[in-house]
Amino acid sequence: MLRKLLQLTLATIFSIVFSACLDDGESSNSESSTSSTESKYELVYRGMPLYKENLSFEEYHLDSLEDEDFNSLTNAQKHLVANKLLSTLFFGYPPNELQERIDSQEFISTLYTQLHTDTNDKAAVEVELVDDTKFRRYSGGEQEVADILTRFYLLEDLDRYYFHNWAAYVLTQTIMFSPSYELSSSHSPNIERVYNRFVTLFDDNTSLEYSTYIHMISDDNWRRFRSPEDNGREMLEIFALDMDDTHVPIAAKALQNWKLNRDNDTLVISLNENTQALDLFDTTIYSGEDFYRELVLSEEFIYAVSYRTAQFFFSEYSEQQLQNLANSIVRSGPQTWQDILLQIVFSKEYLLNNETPKSAEESFFSLTKKMEWKHNIYSLRNFKSALEDMRQASMKYKLGKTTRVPLDTLSFAHYHKFLRETVLLRRSNPEKMYDYSAWDRQGWNDSFITNDYFFYDSTDEEKSVRSLINHIFFAILSREANQEELSMLTSHMFRETQGGEVLDYPFAIFSSSESRESYKRNITILVLDYISRLDKLYLQEKVQ
Repeated sequence: MLRKLLQLTLATIFSIVFSACLDDGESSNSESSTSSTESKYELVYRGMPLYKENLSFEEYHLDSLEDEDFNSLTNAQKHLVANKLLSTLFFGYPPNELQERIDSQEFISTLYTQLHTDTNDKAAVEVELVDDTKFRRYSGGEQEVADILTRFYLLEDLDRYYFHNWAAYVLTQTIMFSPSYELSSSHSPNIERVYNRFVTLFDDNTSLEYSTYIHMISDDNWRRFRSPEDNGREMLEIFALDMDDTHVPIAAKALQNWKLNRDNDTLVISLNENTQALDLFDTTIYSGEDFYRELVLSEEFIYAVSYRTAQFFFSEYSEQQLQNLANSIVRSGPQTWQDILLQIVFSKEYLLNNETPKSAEESFFSLTKKMEWKHNIYSLRNFKSALEDMRQASMKYKLGKTTRVPLDTLSFAHYHKFLRETVLLRRSNPEKMYDYSAWDRQGWNDSFITNDYFFYDSTDEEKSVRSLINHIFFAILSREANQEELSMLTSHMFRETQGGEVLDYPFAIFSSSESRESYKRNITILVLDYISRLDKLYLQEKVQ
């Protein structure tokens, strides 16, 4: 319905713009002008571009990490940076695949190309997502959020569509576009409306200005900021960093005929439109449409949204550092939201120098992809509930996630508990592979600790066990265990005998019994339990 409405609107706009775009009135005999005008990238509505092509990697002014820079790092640093980039995008690769990608010498450029190429089977994902035998669905409780989280879990490839979903998710966590379902005037459908609209607009290469304008004039925006004064003030503060109280009455006057009708919380634009000329954004405006349009066309807009996006990713940076980042992005001339988001996550500043708490989504999805973790019918729904316990609820808060990762004791305790008990200490029972209702289907796959990943030699027990421990450390933390950690962990696995140290029974991976794989899993559980207590697991680290 929205797409059809936009198509009709654009058709009307196109007919208005058509003659204005022709050169010197030669509309009747200029085939080249007609061809040029038909390009959607030339559609303009009263100065506002509707579609834009994304910037190229080379056009970013925020210094990007390129293949040459990446390849100059040590192997451990490469893994740290690769996992940081992937986890930021809610993704991860099993250890063998990640190593192959790093060894290709084209890790960065290949990943960047992936994000501009469609490879996922979107239709198949949408069918599986609503299969109640695999993912338990509820009529209430913001099922829309659970569906969005499930989609990230189901999408197999890190491609263009995956990136557009990720971009929409990130933006709806911020003060700019949160659906704010905690409010009485906002409802569960607003979650899907805001999120799906952005994914669709990104798919169509809609401009930074127009995609924001579409949100501003929507019911969803007005259900969050519900009066002309409130909406005008918040739009100025959020999207122009304009804290001048003298501008609020001007915005409210332009919006005087806009209101949220409390009957079903519906946006109504009445006929008593303002007719008084108003000075704002160094131009003259009259109506609410003028206000929103001129706001996104103002010089302040690009800087403000660059600043707020940088603030989300660089949560520990000073005001001056954030300003410098925003200015670099502005100098690149971003055309779309993708230009801002990709410029940040591929930057040297983010990948090498920034250290910030890792969000639960970054932790959960990267681990599940790395460990080929299997779900049961409740897993993704439980993740949605766990995010609320962590005070990291998706799209819930009126002002977005003002603290990207709450680190108060209770919130972080829920974060640790969820990762430890749901992801790290749970091994999937292969016998329950097709029983999605089984409790023990949920957990990591045995492929995570296949013998190919570490030194396995029954003539050297200690070296083999240390190798397995180091594999687990490296896969999860991008570093091997230090000597102190190895000594501490192996002290739980070996016991003294008259012939020397031997592996204790629960860890006897070199026994001839059929339980050998079970003993290997015991070692893995012990190591993962220790890792769950390390602060590095919960950080996007900087490269030392």
